[in-house]
Amino acid sequence: MPPTHEVTNQVPPHHGYDAAADPALLEALVREGAGWAAPELHRLGVLAGSEQAAEWGRLANENEPVLHTHDRYGHRVDEVEFHPYWHRLMDTAVSHGLHAAPWTQPEPGAHVARAAKFIVWSQVEAGHTCPVSMTYAAVPALRAAPALAAWLEPLLASRTYDFGLRRPDTKRGLIAGMSMTEKQGGSDVRANTTTAVPAGDGTYRLTGHKWFTSAPMSDVFLTLAQAPGGLSCFLLPRVLPDGTRNRLHLQRLKDKLGNRSNASSEIEYDDAFGWLVGEEGRGVATIIEMVNMTRLDCVLGGASGMRLGLVRAVHHATHRRAFGKALIDQPLMRNVLADLALESEAATAVAMRLAGASDRVARGNADEELLRRLGLAVTKYWVCKRAPAHAAEALECFGGNGYVEDSGMPRLYREAPLSSIWEGSGNVAALDALRAMARRPETIEAFFAEVGLAAGADRHLDAAVAGLHKQLADPAEAEYRARQLTETMALALQASLLVRHAPAAVADAFCASRLGGEHGGAYGTLPTGVDTGAVLERAVTPAV
Repeated sequence: MPPTHEVTNQVPPHHGYDAAADPALLEALVREGAGWAAPELHRLGVLAGSEQAAEWGRLANENEPVLHTHDRYGHRVDEVEFHPYWHRLMDTAVSHGLHAAPWTQPEPGAHVARAAKFIVWSQVEAGHTCPVSMTYAAVPALRAAPALAAWLEPLLASRTYDFGLRRPDTKRGLIAGMSMTEKQGGSDVRANTTTAVPAGDGTYRLTGHKWFTSAPMSDVFLTLAQAPGGLSCFLLPRVLPDGTRNRLHLQRLKDKLGNRSNASSEIEYDDAFGWLVGEEGRGVATIIEMVNMTRLDCVLGGASGMRLGLVRAVHHATHRRAFGKALIDQPLMRNVLADLALESEAATAVAMRLAGASDRVARGNADEELLRRLGLAVTKYWVCKRAPAHAAEALECFGGNGYVEDSGMPRLYREAPLSSIWEGSGNVAALDALRAMARRPETIEAFFAEVGLAAGADRHLDAAVAGLHKQLADPAEAEYRARQLTETMALALQASLLVRHAPAAVADAFCASRLGGEHGGAYGTLPTGVDTGAVLERAVTPAV
Protein backbone atom coordinates (compact mmCIF):
# COMPACT_ATOMS: atom_id res chain seq x y z
CA MET A 1 0.00 0.00 0.00
CA PRO A 2 1.50 3.40 -0.94
CA PRO A 3 2.38 5.75 1.93
CA THR A 4 -0.41 8.14 0.89
CA HIS A 5 -2.81 5.65 2.45
CA GLU A 6 -1.23 5.81 5.88
CA VAL A 7 -3.98 6.35 8.44
CA THR A 8 -3.17 8.98 11.04
CA ASN A 9 -5.03 11.30 13.40
CA GLN A 10 -8.04 9.02 13.60
CA VAL A 11 -9.83 8.46 16.89
CA PRO A 12 -9.76 4.97 18.48
CA PRO A 13 -13.10 3.23 19.09
CA HIS A 14 -14.90 4.33 22.21
CA HIS A 15 -15.09 0.92 23.88
CA GLY A 16 -13.85 -0.66 27.07
CA TYR A 17 -15.14 1.81 29.63
CA ASP A 18 -17.70 1.84 32.44
CA ALA A 19 -20.76 3.79 31.26
CA ALA A 20 -21.85 4.07 34.90
CA ALA A 21 -18.69 5.98 35.83
CA ASP A 22 -20.62 9.24 35.73
CA PRO A 23 -20.07 11.36 38.86
CA ALA A 24 -23.41 13.16 38.51
CA LEU A 25 -25.25 9.85 38.24
CA LEU A 26 -23.40 8.11 41.06
CA GLU A 27 -23.78 11.07 43.42
CA ALA A 28 -27.52 11.21 42.71
CA LEU A 29 -27.81 7.45 43.22
CA VAL A 30 -26.55 7.86 46.78
CA ARG A 31 -28.44 11.10 47.37
CA GLU A 32 -31.76 9.57 46.38
CA GLY A 33 -31.35 6.52 48.57
CA ALA A 34 -30.03 3.78 46.28
CA GLY A 35 -26.30 3.73 46.96
CA TRP A 36 -26.69 0.01 47.68
CA ALA A 37 -27.23 -0.54 43.93
CA ALA A 38 -23.81 0.80 42.86
CA PRO A 39 -22.07 -2.60 42.40
CA GLU A 40 -24.75 -3.89 40.00
CA LEU A 41 -24.88 -0.52 38.24
CA HIS A 42 -21.14 -0.68 37.57
CA ARG A 43 -21.40 -4.25 36.26
CA LEU A 44 -24.08 -3.11 33.86
CA GLY A 45 -22.00 -0.04 33.00
CA VAL A 46 -18.98 -2.13 32.02
CA LEU A 47 -21.18 -4.21 29.74
CA ALA A 48 -22.78 -1.06 28.29
CA GLY A 49 -19.34 0.34 27.50
CA SER A 50 -18.08 -2.86 25.88
CA GLU A 51 -17.46 -3.54 22.20
CA GLN A 52 -19.79 -6.53 22.43
CA ALA A 53 -22.79 -4.47 23.58
CA ALA A 54 -22.04 -1.85 20.94
CA GLU A 55 -22.37 -4.55 18.29
CA TRP A 56 -25.66 -5.71 19.79
CA GLY A 57 -27.03 -2.21 19.54
CA ARG A 58 -25.67 -1.52 16.06
CA LEU A 59 -26.98 -4.71 14.49
CA ALA A 60 -30.36 -4.55 16.25
CA ASN A 61 -30.76 -1.06 14.80
CA GLU A 62 -29.55 -1.93 11.29
CA ASN A 63 -31.60 -5.15 11.02
CA GLU A 64 -35.07 -3.78 11.60
CA PRO A 65 -38.10 -5.78 12.73
CA VAL A 66 -40.08 -7.57 10.02
CA LEU A 67 -43.87 -8.02 10.13
CA HIS A 68 -45.36 -11.38 9.15
CA THR A 69 -49.13 -11.09 8.90
CA HIS A 70 -49.67 -14.64 7.58
CA ASP A 71 -47.78 -17.91 7.54
CA ARG A 72 -47.01 -19.77 4.30
CA TYR A 73 -50.32 -21.61 4.48
CA GLY A 74 -52.38 -18.43 4.67
CA HIS A 75 -53.14 -18.49 8.39
CA ARG A 76 -53.19 -15.12 10.11
CA VAL A 77 -50.24 -15.02 12.56
CA ASP A 78 -49.51 -11.30 13.17
CA GLU A 79 -45.95 -11.83 14.33
CA VAL A 80 -42.89 -9.58 14.27
CA GLU A 81 -39.43 -11.03 13.74
CA PHE A 82 -36.51 -9.33 15.50
CA HIS A 83 -32.77 -9.65 15.09
CA PRO A 84 -31.26 -12.00 17.72
CA TYR A 85 -29.36 -9.10 19.26
CA TRP A 86 -32.65 -7.35 20.03
CA HIS A 87 -33.37 -10.26 22.34
CA ARG A 88 -29.90 -9.93 23.91
CA LEU A 89 -30.67 -6.31 24.69
CA MET A 90 -34.08 -7.18 26.11
CA ASP A 91 -32.74 -10.08 28.15
CA THR A 92 -30.08 -7.84 29.70
CA ALA A 93 -32.60 -5.11 30.52
CA VAL A 94 -35.07 -7.53 32.10
CA SER A 95 -32.46 -9.52 34.02
CA HIS A 96 -31.22 -6.28 35.59
CA GLY A 97 -34.74 -5.21 36.54
CA LEU A 98 -35.10 -2.22 34.20
CA HIS A 99 -38.71 -3.21 33.51
CA ALA A 100 -41.14 -3.81 36.39
CA ALA A 101 -38.86 -5.38 39.00
CA PRO A 102 -38.85 -2.37 41.40
CA TRP A 103 -42.57 -2.79 42.06
CA THR A 104 -41.85 -6.02 43.95
CA GLN A 105 -38.57 -4.95 45.60
CA PRO A 106 -38.85 -4.00 49.27
CA GLU A 107 -35.68 -1.86 49.40
CA PRO A 108 -36.19 1.91 49.54
CA GLY A 109 -34.61 3.39 46.44
CA ALA A 110 -35.52 0.48 44.14
CA HIS A 111 -37.04 2.85 41.57
CA VAL A 112 -33.97 5.09 41.80
CA ALA A 113 -31.66 2.14 41.15
CA ARG A 114 -33.79 1.19 38.19
CA ALA A 115 -33.64 4.76 36.83
CA ALA A 116 -29.83 4.82 37.02
CA LYS A 117 -29.61 1.49 35.21
CA PHE A 118 -32.06 2.76 32.60
CA ILE A 119 -29.84 5.79 31.92
CA VAL A 120 -26.76 3.58 31.56
CA TRP A 121 -28.20 0.73 29.50
CA SER A 122 -30.20 3.00 27.16
CA GLN A 123 -26.90 4.27 25.81
CA VAL A 124 -26.36 0.94 24.04
CA GLU A 125 -29.53 1.14 21.94
CA ALA A 126 -32.52 3.23 22.93
CA GLY A 127 -35.12 1.44 20.83
CA HIS A 128 -35.56 -1.59 23.05
CA THR A 129 -36.21 0.57 26.11
CA CYS A 130 -39.70 1.34 24.79
CA PRO A 131 -41.24 -2.03 25.79
CA VAL A 132 -39.09 -1.98 28.93
CA SER A 133 -40.57 1.39 29.88
CA MET A 134 -44.15 0.38 29.11
CA THR A 135 -43.83 -2.76 31.23
CA TYR A 136 -42.59 -0.63 34.13
CA ALA A 137 -45.44 1.83 33.70
CA ALA A 138 -48.18 -0.78 33.31
CA VAL A 139 -48.03 -2.07 36.88
CA PRO A 140 -49.48 0.93 38.76
CA ALA A 141 -52.28 1.27 36.19
CA LEU A 142 -53.05 -2.45 36.37
CA ARG A 143 -53.52 -2.19 40.13
CA ALA A 144 -56.89 -0.56 39.42
CA ALA A 145 -57.98 -4.15 38.67
CA PRO A 146 -56.77 -6.02 41.79
CA ALA A 147 -57.56 -9.51 40.49
CA LEU A 148 -55.64 -8.94 37.26
CA ALA A 149 -52.77 -7.34 39.16
CA ALA A 150 -52.52 -10.26 41.57
CA TRP A 151 -52.29 -12.64 38.61
CA LEU A 152 -50.03 -10.70 36.25
CA GLU A 153 -47.83 -8.45 38.39
CA PRO A 154 -45.43 -11.23 39.47
CA LEU A 155 -44.98 -12.17 35.81
CA LEU A 156 -44.46 -8.56 34.73
CA ALA A 157 -41.90 -8.09 37.50
CA SER A 158 -40.08 -11.35 36.76
CA ARG A 159 -36.42 -10.95 35.79
CA THR A 160 -36.81 -13.62 33.11
CA TYR A 161 -37.23 -12.51 29.50
CA ASP A 162 -39.47 -15.09 27.83
CA PHE A 163 -40.19 -14.07 24.24
CA GLY A 164 -42.94 -15.72 22.23
CA LEU A 165 -46.73 -15.79 21.92
CA ARG A 166 -48.11 -18.17 24.51
CA ARG A 167 -50.74 -18.04 27.23
CA PRO A 168 -49.59 -15.57 29.90
CA ASP A 169 -49.94 -18.13 32.69
CA THR A 170 -47.56 -20.51 30.88
CA LYS A 171 -44.73 -17.97 30.60
CA ARG A 172 -41.90 -17.17 33.02
CA GLY A 173 -42.10 -13.43 32.40
CA LEU A 174 -44.27 -10.93 30.55
CA ILE A 175 -43.77 -7.70 28.63
CA ALA A 176 -46.53 -5.07 28.48
CA GLY A 177 -47.40 -2.55 25.78
CA MET A 178 -49.65 0.45 25.46
CA SER A 179 -52.04 1.34 22.64
CA MET A 180 -54.04 4.55 23.02
CA THR A 181 -53.62 6.96 20.10
CA GLU A 182 -55.83 6.90 17.04
CA LYS A 183 -55.70 8.59 13.65
CA GLN A 184 -58.27 11.27 14.39
CA GLY A 185 -57.13 12.00 17.94
CA GLY A 186 -53.41 11.71 18.58
CA SER A 187 -52.75 13.19 22.01
CA ASP A 188 -56.47 13.96 22.35
CA VAL A 189 -57.28 10.46 23.59
CA ARG A 190 -60.85 11.44 24.46
CA ALA A 191 -61.46 11.55 20.69
CA ASN A 192 -60.93 7.77 20.54
CA THR A 193 -63.56 5.94 18.54
CA THR A 194 -62.65 2.34 19.43
CA THR A 195 -65.67 0.71 21.05
CA ALA A 196 -65.87 -1.81 23.89
CA VAL A 197 -69.04 -3.90 24.24
CA PRO A 198 -69.72 -5.98 27.37
CA ALA A 199 -69.71 -9.70 26.54
CA GLY A 200 -71.96 -10.63 29.44
CA ASP A 201 -69.31 -12.61 31.31
CA GLY A 202 -67.37 -9.71 32.79
CA THR A 203 -65.17 -9.29 29.72
CA TYR A 204 -65.49 -6.91 26.75
CA ARG A 205 -65.10 -7.08 22.98
CA LEU A 206 -63.20 -4.20 21.37
CA THR A 207 -63.45 -2.96 17.79
CA GLY A 208 -61.35 -0.15 16.35
CA HIS A 209 -58.06 0.96 14.84
CA LYS A 210 -55.02 2.10 16.86
CA TRP A 211 -52.64 4.41 15.03
CA PHE A 212 -49.58 3.80 17.23
CA THR A 213 -48.85 0.64 19.19
CA SER A 214 -45.21 0.26 20.10
CA ALA A 215 -43.73 -3.19 20.68
CA PRO A 216 -46.67 -5.12 19.20
CA MET A 217 -45.11 -8.44 20.21
CA SER A 218 -45.74 -7.69 23.88
CA ASP A 219 -47.81 -10.16 25.84
CA VAL A 220 -50.48 -7.76 27.12
CA PHE A 221 -51.57 -4.24 26.23
CA LEU A 222 -53.29 -1.44 28.08
CA THR A 223 -55.63 0.44 25.77
CA LEU A 224 -58.49 2.93 25.79
CA ALA A 225 -61.92 2.39 24.27
CA GLN A 226 -65.42 3.82 24.50
CA ALA A 227 -67.53 1.59 26.76
CA PRO A 228 -71.21 2.19 27.56
CA GLY A 229 -70.12 4.25 30.56
CA GLY A 230 -67.58 6.34 28.62
CA LEU A 231 -63.88 6.19 27.80
CA SER A 232 -62.43 3.27 29.73
CA CYS A 233 -59.16 1.38 30.18
CA PHE A 234 -58.76 -2.26 29.14
CA LEU A 235 -56.12 -4.95 29.22
CA LEU A 236 -55.85 -7.06 26.08
CA PRO A 237 -53.74 -10.24 25.93
CA ARG A 238 -52.12 -11.33 22.68
CA VAL A 239 -52.99 -14.95 23.51
CA LEU A 240 -56.32 -15.79 25.14
CA PRO A 241 -56.73 -17.98 28.23
CA ASP A 242 -57.77 -20.90 26.01
CA GLY A 243 -54.55 -20.65 23.98
CA THR A 244 -56.02 -19.09 20.84
CA ARG A 245 -54.87 -15.76 19.39
CA ASN A 246 -56.73 -12.63 20.31
CA ARG A 247 -58.15 -10.71 17.37
CA LEU A 248 -55.43 -8.05 17.31
CA HIS A 249 -54.39 -7.72 13.68
CA LEU A 250 -51.13 -5.93 12.83
CA GLN A 251 -51.72 -3.77 9.75
CA ARG A 252 -48.21 -2.41 9.19
CA LEU A 253 -45.04 -1.33 10.97
CA LYS A 254 -44.27 2.38 11.03
CA ASP A 255 -41.32 3.66 8.99
CA LYS A 256 -39.86 5.97 11.63
CA LEU A 257 -37.16 8.63 11.71
CA GLY A 258 -35.27 6.80 14.45
CA ASN A 259 -36.02 4.14 17.05
CA ARG A 260 -35.57 1.69 14.18
CA SER A 261 -34.83 -1.42 16.26
CA ASN A 262 -38.23 -1.15 17.94
CA ALA A 263 -41.38 -2.16 16.11
CA SER A 264 -44.20 0.39 16.17
CA SER A 265 -47.39 -0.65 14.46
CA GLU A 266 -50.96 0.04 13.51
CA ILE A 267 -53.35 -2.48 15.05
CA GLU A 268 -56.90 -3.40 14.16
CA TYR A 269 -59.11 -4.65 16.98
CA ASP A 270 -61.63 -7.00 15.38
CA ASP A 271 -63.96 -7.99 18.20
CA ALA A 272 -60.90 -8.39 20.41
CA PHE A 273 -61.12 -9.81 23.93
CA GLY A 274 -60.33 -7.48 26.83
CA TRP A 275 -60.65 -7.05 30.60
CA LEU A 276 -61.82 -3.78 32.13
CA VAL A 277 -59.19 -2.04 34.27
CA GLY A 278 -60.74 0.37 36.75
CA GLU A 279 -64.25 1.71 36.31
CA GLU A 280 -66.11 2.45 33.10
CA GLY A 281 -65.71 6.09 32.15
CA ARG A 282 -62.52 6.43 34.21
CA GLY A 283 -60.07 5.41 31.49
CA VAL A 284 -57.90 8.51 31.53
CA ALA A 285 -57.78 8.62 35.32
CA THR A 286 -56.85 4.93 35.41
CA ILE A 287 -54.06 5.18 32.89
CA ILE A 288 -52.60 8.49 34.10
CA GLU A 289 -50.20 6.75 36.48
CA MET A 290 -48.85 4.80 33.52
CA VAL A 291 -48.35 8.10 31.73
CA ASN A 292 -46.48 9.51 34.75
CA MET A 293 -44.08 6.58 34.69
CA THR A 294 -43.47 6.72 30.96
CA ARG A 295 -42.92 10.48 31.18
CA LEU A 296 -40.26 9.83 33.79
CA ASP A 297 -38.63 7.45 31.34
CA CYS A 298 -38.75 10.13 28.64
CA VAL A 299 -36.67 12.32 30.95
CA LEU A 300 -34.34 9.42 31.76
CA GLY A 301 -33.98 8.71 28.05
CA GLY A 302 -33.18 12.35 27.32
CA ALA A 303 -30.53 12.37 30.05
CA SER A 304 -29.11 9.09 28.74
CA GLY A 305 -28.78 10.40 25.19
CA MET A 306 -27.13 13.60 26.40
CA ARG A 307 -24.58 11.66 28.45
CA LEU A 308 -23.77 9.42 25.48
CA GLY A 309 -23.36 12.35 23.11
CA LEU A 310 -21.18 14.17 25.62
CA VAL A 311 -18.77 11.32 26.39
CA ARG A 312 -18.43 10.49 22.71
CA ALA A 313 -17.67 14.13 21.87
CA VAL A 314 -15.12 14.38 24.70
CA HIS A 315 -13.51 11.10 23.61
CA HIS A 316 -13.25 12.34 20.03
CA ALA A 317 -11.88 15.73 21.02
CA THR A 318 -9.31 14.12 23.32
CA HIS A 319 -7.79 12.01 20.53
CA ARG A 320 -8.27 14.22 17.46
CA ARG A 321 -5.65 16.87 16.71
CA ALA A 322 -5.99 20.08 14.70
CA PHE A 323 -3.77 23.14 14.33
CA GLY A 324 -1.00 21.60 16.37
CA LYS A 325 -2.88 20.37 19.45
CA ALA A 326 -5.75 18.16 20.58
CA LEU A 327 -9.22 19.48 19.91
CA ILE A 328 -10.04 19.38 23.59
CA ASP A 329 -7.23 21.85 24.25
CA GLN A 330 -8.66 24.40 21.81
CA PRO A 331 -10.42 27.17 23.83
CA LEU A 332 -13.56 27.34 21.70
CA MET A 333 -13.98 23.55 21.64
CA ARG A 334 -13.63 23.54 25.43
CA ASN A 335 -16.44 26.09 25.58
CA VAL A 336 -18.66 23.83 23.45
CA LEU A 337 -17.86 20.65 25.37
CA ALA A 338 -18.28 22.30 28.77
CA ASP A 339 -21.63 23.68 27.67
CA LEU A 340 -22.75 20.20 26.59
CA ALA A 341 -21.51 18.85 29.92
CA LEU A 342 -23.57 21.37 31.89
CA GLU A 343 -26.71 20.39 30.00
CA SER A 344 -26.04 16.71 30.55
CA GLU A 345 -25.32 17.05 34.25
CA ALA A 346 -28.43 19.16 34.85
CA ALA A 347 -30.58 16.62 32.99
CA THR A 348 -29.16 13.75 35.03
CA ALA A 349 -29.63 15.57 38.33
CA VAL A 350 -33.28 16.40 37.73
CA ALA A 351 -34.07 12.98 36.23
CA MET A 352 -32.71 11.24 39.30
CA ARG A 353 -34.48 13.67 41.66
CA LEU A 354 -37.78 12.79 39.99
CA ALA A 355 -36.92 9.09 40.16
CA GLY A 356 -36.40 9.58 43.89
CA ALA A 357 -39.75 11.31 44.15
CA SER A 358 -41.38 8.44 42.27
CA ASP A 359 -39.81 5.94 44.64
CA ARG A 360 -41.13 7.83 47.66
CA VAL A 361 -44.57 8.22 46.06
CA ALA A 362 -44.69 4.45 45.58
CA ARG A 363 -44.09 4.19 49.33
CA GLY A 364 -46.89 6.61 50.22
CA ASN A 365 -45.20 10.03 50.46
CA ALA A 366 -47.91 12.59 49.61
CA ASP A 367 -45.59 15.62 49.59
CA GLU A 368 -43.34 14.01 47.01
CA GLU A 369 -46.40 13.24 44.89
CA LEU A 370 -47.11 16.97 44.63
CA LEU A 371 -43.56 17.74 43.53
CA ARG A 372 -43.56 14.87 41.06
CA ARG A 373 -46.85 15.94 39.50
CA LEU A 374 -45.59 19.39 38.50
CA GLY A 375 -41.90 18.57 38.31
CA LEU A 376 -42.45 15.80 35.78
CA ALA A 377 -44.50 18.03 33.49
CA VAL A 378 -41.99 20.88 33.37
CA THR A 379 -38.97 18.60 33.21
CA LYS A 380 -40.43 16.34 30.54
CA TYR A 381 -40.97 19.45 28.43
CA TRP A 382 -37.51 20.96 28.87
CA VAL A 383 -35.06 18.04 29.06
CA CYS A 384 -36.68 16.30 26.11
CA LYS A 385 -36.80 19.55 24.16
CA ARG A 386 -33.06 20.09 24.69
CA ALA A 387 -32.03 16.59 23.66
CA PRO A 388 -32.15 17.07 19.84
CA ALA A 389 -30.06 20.27 19.94
CA HIS A 390 -27.60 18.56 22.29
CA ALA A 391 -27.26 15.58 19.95
CA ALA A 392 -26.74 17.88 16.96
CA GLU A 393 -23.95 19.80 18.70
CA ALA A 394 -22.27 16.62 19.94
CA LEU A 395 -22.36 15.27 16.38
CA GLU A 396 -20.84 18.50 15.05
CA CYS A 397 -17.88 18.08 17.42
CA PHE A 398 -16.84 15.20 15.13
CA GLY A 399 -16.97 17.36 12.02
CA GLY A 400 -17.75 15.36 8.89
CA ASN A 401 -16.86 12.14 10.69
CA GLY A 402 -19.95 12.59 12.86
CA TYR A 403 -22.21 12.79 9.82
CA VAL A 404 -21.19 9.30 8.75
CA GLU A 405 -23.26 6.38 9.97
CA ASP A 406 -20.41 4.29 11.32
CA SER A 407 -19.61 7.00 13.88
CA GLY A 408 -22.87 6.13 15.64
CA MET A 409 -23.79 9.80 15.95
CA PRO A 410 -26.53 9.87 13.27
CA ARG A 411 -28.39 7.13 15.18
CA LEU A 412 -28.20 9.22 18.36
CA TYR A 413 -29.39 12.29 16.43
CA ARG A 414 -32.38 10.50 14.90
CA GLU A 415 -33.39 9.07 18.25
CA ALA A 416 -33.21 12.37 20.12
CA PRO A 417 -36.61 13.89 19.11
CA LEU A 418 -38.60 10.85 20.22
CA SER A 419 -38.67 11.57 23.96
CA SER A 420 -40.09 15.02 23.27
CA ILE A 421 -42.91 13.55 21.16
CA TRP A 422 -43.71 10.41 23.15
CA GLU A 423 -46.29 10.84 25.93
CA GLY A 424 -47.22 14.34 24.83
CA SER A 425 -45.18 16.65 22.62
CA GLY A 426 -43.91 20.04 23.78
CA ASN A 427 -47.23 21.86 23.81
CA VAL A 428 -49.00 19.01 25.57
CA ALA A 429 -46.35 18.89 28.31
CA ALA A 430 -46.35 22.67 28.80
CA LEU A 431 -50.14 22.81 28.98
CA ASP A 432 -50.14 19.89 31.39
CA ALA A 433 -47.94 21.95 33.71
CA LEU A 434 -50.59 24.70 33.63
CA ARG A 435 -53.30 22.13 34.25
CA ALA A 436 -51.47 20.73 37.27
CA MET A 437 -51.09 24.18 38.81
CA ALA A 438 -54.71 25.14 38.13
CA ARG A 439 -56.25 21.95 39.46
CA ARG A 440 -53.87 21.43 42.37
CA PRO A 441 -52.39 24.75 43.52
CA GLU A 442 -50.55 22.90 46.25
CA THR A 443 -48.19 21.59 43.55
CA ILE A 444 -46.91 25.16 43.16
CA GLU A 445 -46.13 25.28 46.86
CA ALA A 446 -44.27 21.97 46.60
CA PHE A 447 -42.28 23.25 43.62
CA PHE A 448 -41.21 26.47 45.34
CA ALA A 449 -40.39 24.56 48.53
CA GLU A 450 -38.01 22.40 46.51
CA VAL A 451 -36.23 25.19 44.63
CA GLY A 452 -36.27 27.28 47.81
CA LEU A 453 -33.82 24.85 49.41
CA ALA A 454 -31.14 26.69 47.42
CA ALA A 455 -32.34 30.20 48.29
CA GLY A 456 -29.56 32.71 48.79
CA ALA A 457 -26.86 30.55 47.22
CA ASP A 458 -26.89 32.09 43.73
CA ARG A 459 -28.18 35.51 42.71
CA HIS A 460 -29.24 34.35 39.25
CA LEU A 461 -31.35 31.57 40.71
CA ASP A 462 -32.88 33.89 43.30
CA ALA A 463 -33.83 36.35 40.56
CA ALA A 464 -35.35 33.61 38.43
CA VAL A 465 -37.46 32.32 41.32
CA ALA A 466 -38.67 35.85 42.10
CA GLY A 467 -39.61 36.26 38.46
CA LEU A 468 -41.54 33.01 38.52
CA HIS A 469 -43.59 34.21 41.48
CA LYS A 470 -44.57 37.31 39.48
CA GLN A 471 -45.40 35.33 36.34
CA LEU A 472 -47.59 32.88 38.20
CA ALA A 473 -49.45 35.75 39.85
CA ASP A 474 -50.43 37.04 36.39
CA PRO A 475 -52.84 34.61 34.67
CA ALA A 476 -53.20 36.74 31.51
CA GLU A 477 -52.56 34.72 28.35
CA ALA A 478 -51.18 31.85 30.38
CA GLU A 479 -51.61 29.35 27.55
CA TYR A 480 -49.79 31.62 25.13
CA ARG A 481 -46.89 31.90 27.59
CA ALA A 482 -46.92 28.25 28.64
CA ARG A 483 -43.67 27.23 26.99
CA GLN A 484 -41.69 30.17 28.36
CA LEU A 485 -43.06 29.64 31.86
CA THR A 486 -42.41 25.90 31.78
CA GLU A 487 -38.87 26.41 30.53
CA THR A 488 -38.04 28.83 33.35
CA MET A 489 -39.52 26.48 35.95
CA ALA A 490 -37.47 23.56 34.62
CA LEU A 491 -34.28 25.62 34.61
CA ALA A 492 -34.92 26.81 38.16
CA LEU A 493 -35.44 23.24 39.34
CA GLN A 494 -32.24 22.09 37.62
CA ALA A 495 -30.28 25.05 38.95
CA SER A 496 -31.51 24.44 42.48
CA LEU A 497 -30.28 20.85 42.36
CA LEU A 498 -26.90 21.82 40.94
CA VAL A 499 -26.39 24.63 43.46
CA ARG A 500 -27.08 22.22 46.30
CA HIS A 501 -25.27 19.14 45.04
CA ALA A 502 -22.85 19.77 42.15
CA PRO A 503 -19.35 21.23 42.26
CA ALA A 504 -19.30 25.02 42.35
CA ALA A 505 -17.78 25.23 38.86
CA VAL A 506 -20.77 23.35 37.42
CA ALA A 507 -23.45 25.18 39.40
CA ASP A 508 -22.01 28.66 38.85
CA ALA A 509 -21.61 28.18 35.10
CA PHE A 510 -25.11 26.73 34.74
CA CYS A 511 -26.80 29.53 36.66
CA ALA A 512 -24.85 32.30 34.91
CA SER A 513 -25.50 30.89 31.44
CA ARG A 514 -29.04 29.53 31.74
CA LEU A 515 -30.53 32.03 34.20
CA GLY A 516 -28.18 35.01 34.17
CA GLY A 517 -28.38 35.82 30.48
CA GLU A 518 -24.67 35.15 29.92
CA HIS A 519 -25.30 32.75 27.05
CA GLY A 520 -26.07 32.88 23.35
CA GLY A 521 -28.51 30.92 21.26
CA ALA A 522 -26.12 28.02 20.56
CA TYR A 523 -23.98 25.71 22.65
CA GLY A 524 -20.44 26.96 23.11
CA THR A 525 -21.39 30.47 24.24
CA LEU A 526 -20.50 30.20 27.92
CA PRO A 527 -19.19 33.36 29.58
CA THR A 528 -15.51 33.84 30.34
CA GLY A 529 -14.27 32.66 33.69
CA VAL A 530 -15.90 29.22 33.57
CA ASP A 531 -13.62 26.52 34.98
CA THR A 532 -13.95 24.25 31.96
CA GLY A 533 -11.37 21.83 33.33
CA ALA A 534 -13.45 21.11 36.44
CA VAL A 535 -16.62 20.77 34.33
CA LEU A 536 -15.08 18.46 31.72
CA GLU A 537 -13.31 16.30 34.28
CA ARG A 538 -16.71 14.80 35.09
CA ALA A 539 -17.24 13.79 31.45
CA VAL A 540 -14.15 11.58 31.09
CA THR A 541 -14.70 7.81 30.78
CA PRO A 542 -11.47 6.04 31.84
CA ALA A 543 -10.80 2.59 30.42
CA VAL A 544 -11.58 -0.49 32.50
